[in-house]
Parts: sequence; C-alpha cells; structure tokens
Amino acid sequence: MNFGVVYPQTELGQDPAAIRDYAQTAEGLGFSHILAYEHVLGANPERPGGWLGPYTHQHAFMEPFVLFSYLAGVTHRIGFTTGILILPQRQTVLVAKQAACLDVLCAGRLRLGVGLGWNEVEYAALGEEFHNRGRRIEEQVEVMRLLWLNPLVQFDGKWHRIPDAGLNPMPPRRSIPIWFGGHADRVLERVARLGDGWMPNQRTAEDARQALEKLDEYLERAGRARLRAGTPGHSGFGLEARIPFGAGNPGEWLGLVEGWQSAGASHISFNTMGAGLATAGEHVRAIQRIAEAVGVG
Repeated sequence: MNFGVVYPQTELGQDPAAIRDYAQTAEGLGFSHILAYEHVLGANPERPGGWLGPYTHQHAFMEPFVLFSYLAGVTHRIGFTTGILILPQRQTVLVAKQAACLDVLCAGRLRLGVGLGWNEVEYAALGEEFHNRGRRIEEQVEVMRLLWLNPLVQFDGKWHRIPDAGLNPMPPRRSIPIWFGGHADRVLERVARLGDGWMPNQRTAEDARQALEKLDEYLERAGRARLRAGTPGHSGFGLEARIPFGAGNPGEWLGLVEGWQSAGASHISFNTMGAGLATAGEHVRAIQRIAEAVGVG
C-alpha cells in the first residue's frame, strides 16, 4: 500500500521554510507521495449570480507545477501527484512541457492526476470552453503522451495541431502516469480506456462500490485490470482513495484504510484540511500521528 498526504493548500500558509519542512517531514516519515489540489482562480461570492463553490478568491492555492518544482529540490524520494489538474482549462502542449520539465527535476517522481473540473469561472478567465471539456480531454491525453514519447510529433486533430515539433527535455521514462478524477459513468468509461488509475471522491469504499463495479466492467472491456494492493511491480491500473483527518481518531482512519484495502486500493492519501488545524506545525504533527497510527514507512 502506498500511503501519501494531501498538501494542505488552503491552510499551510505561504512561508517557504514551512512548506519545505512539511515536505521533508512527510518524506522522512515514509509517505510515498504528496498530492496537491489545484485552482488557478477563486470566484468572488458577491459576484452577480452568487457563488456556491467550496472555494473562493480568499482560499490560497499554490500552482502545483511550481510547488512541486520547489519541493523537488528539497526532497529525494517522495513522489508528487496532482489531484487533480484541471486539464481542459490549460493549454495541452504547455502542460506536457511543464510536466516533462518537472519530471526531469524530480527524477521521475511525478504522477499526473487530471480531470474536468467544475469551476466555469476559471474556464472563462483562462479562455477555454467549459462545455466541451469532456471531449477535449481525450485528445489532450493523446497529445501529451505522443510528446513525451517521441522526439518529433506531427498531429492534426480536432483541437490540436502540431506541425512536426517536439519537447526537449523529455520525461526520463518517456512517459508520465496519467490518473483521472471524476465519477460520472462517462468518466469511468474514459478512465478505463485511457487512464493509469482512478482517484475517487467518495469517503468510504462502500460509497464507491457501485462506481468500482462499473469501472471494473469497463476495464474488462478494455482488456485491463486494476492493480491490487500488494501486487509487485508498477503495471496495471491503480486506485487512490483519500481519507480525512477528521476528528483525529486513529480507529476511524484504520477502519477506512481496511475498507479501501479490501476494495483493492493501491494508494491512499490522508487529508488534514478542514479539521480545524490552524498552523503549519499542527499539520506536521497531524501527519506524524497518521504515520504512527497506520504504520507508514
């Protein structure tokens, strides 16, 4: 089992030393990866029409590629995961370039989680179409993988045209794992065809049971299968769950871990946001408690 931590974007603060200490502590404790959410912009809740999203302009979000590039220089082993990057609101070739450069700087420790997102305000501000994002993401994934694999690419698709050009530098492995978020039926079918893994939003494995059954059906159709916990090697299709710190009850964490392990999760990330932790130090102590309780490392 790969245990990771969710970088507490909205609560850790902006002190570079505290950010470094958090990442180095997570690595020293034996966590396998740091997962970071993303939002480029936050909407003003007082805007015309109001705002019902969980984040506003008052919530701070470090840009994941920039954040992980900094952390790559102060860590040695821990992996980095976007969970998730809103791919269709970004320029595809630029994302491929940023991901490739980050993967070079962190020596192949990057896993790229992508999804469609829900924030139409961000799409408008970034000049991208919100309503065709599901169709575009499939071509985006194809383009990125071609660019990571081949020194030169010629591509003429519906939304992308590359006239015989290529990335340099390229990722050390000539590929970067692409995982998907989202839970709609259409998304699960797309994940099974195109993804290296799925990042469900459900809190418990039981909550995700029907979606997992549907995902397994789609994977079987695609001639694939999920990577079960304890399976040696890195091939197969992964599953990453998120477990909240909540009230800080180790028994609750262990129960959730057991449920996800039984469901075949290959990765679990612990989220300390939203638990009333007021300082960076409290978040550090929280992941120390988690590591001790679940036997990380």
